[in-house]
Amino acid sequence: MSKIKTHKATAKRYKKTATNKLLQRKAGQDHFNARETGNTTRKKRLDITVSDTYAKTIHKLTPYN
Repeated sequence: MSKIKTHKATAKRYKKTATNKLLQRKAGQDHFNARETGNTTRKKRLDITVSDTYAKTIHKLTPYN
């Protein structure tokens, strides 16, 4: 049986922690940030945990990460 290929786009976007949780960057950091409050800007710097609904799919796409 051949090995499963890793979906590279998914592997670049998500990071697996030691306890098998998945982290992703907060959305909307590209541009148009001048209008946002400092509070919002600070919150966007932090990574967020992926919901359990998506986690199952992402684990299938990145079997070796």
